[in-house]
Amino acid sequence: MNHLPAPQQLRYLVTLAETQHFGRAANICAVTQSTLSAGLIALERQLDAAILDRSAGKRVAFTPLGLEIVSRARVALVALETVAEAAHAARSPMSGPLRMGVIPTIGPFLLPRLMPALRQAFPLLRLYLHEDTTQHCMDRLLGNRLDLVLLALPCDCAGAETLAVARDEFVVALPPGSPLAGASQVAPARLGAETMLLLEEGNCLRDQTLALCPLARPETADSYAATSLHTLVQMVAGGLGVTLLPRIAIEAGVTAGTEVVLRPLAGKGAWRTVGLAWRPGTPREADYRALGRKLGDVMGA
Repeated sequence: MNHLPAPQQLRYLVTLAETQHFGRAANICAVTQSTLSAGLIALERQLDAAILDRSAGKRVAFTPLGLEIVSRARVALVALETVAEAAHAARSPMSGPLRMGVIPTIGPFLLPRLMPALRQAFPLLRLYLHEDTTQHCMDRLLGNRLDLVLLALPCDCAGAETLAVARDEFVVALPPGSPLAGASQVAPARLGAETMLLLEEGNCLRDQTLALCPLARPETADSYAATSLHTLVQMVAGGLGVTLLPRIAIEAGVTAGTEVVLRPLAGKGAWRTVGLAWRPGTPREADYRALGRKLGDVMGA
């Protein structure tokens, strides 16, 4: 008869794979480093398999079989948590902890309106937020470190179920005195002669901007890649180029106090879609859809 690994052993294993550091993994698992190491040694003995490559010295390295076991351990932990989630969801809908990822071009501008609405509608819900890029949030979602992600569609959401909630139109931000300021709206083709200021690599708004304005000349100097929409606005105000801003950021005052000129972006598909993503098969899908409806109410969808 095979002796099945304990859930805690699997948590030790997955956490070590994610942190690549015994000390940090032990801290996250709330145990001593010796306890974590002993648990992994016991797991190897139970499975009669070498999971860690100890010839690597102090560096954390997994054997090929160890990497496969880590992958299967992640799946097993998700399945175990789903059992508890199913009971909780049936007993107390829209209550308890919820770990939600949010991307930086949505979070600072939408959450100040969304959070009070959620507290009023779902007073028993405890929402824990993690802000990061779309890819990092999706990695955490599929790794069972987040339950839900608030993001912009379209995106690479393979392996997740998504719910489109509301459109968020793009607006062209122009420097003071721009020849394009006289237009009631700006077509993407008219941006071909402009320097397009972008967020840094890894931000989905960068990719969406380049997809909508393929003729624009992106600023290529690394020193000009902004880390936030507030920085982009200041660069536009300084006459360095133009950019696209989502309307929710403008409504939240991202251009307040500047002389940046705003004009709607003309053409088909001149928007992104704010939506939610979660793991398929989760027992809390009804909760996530209810949250999506509240999000739509806040955005006026």
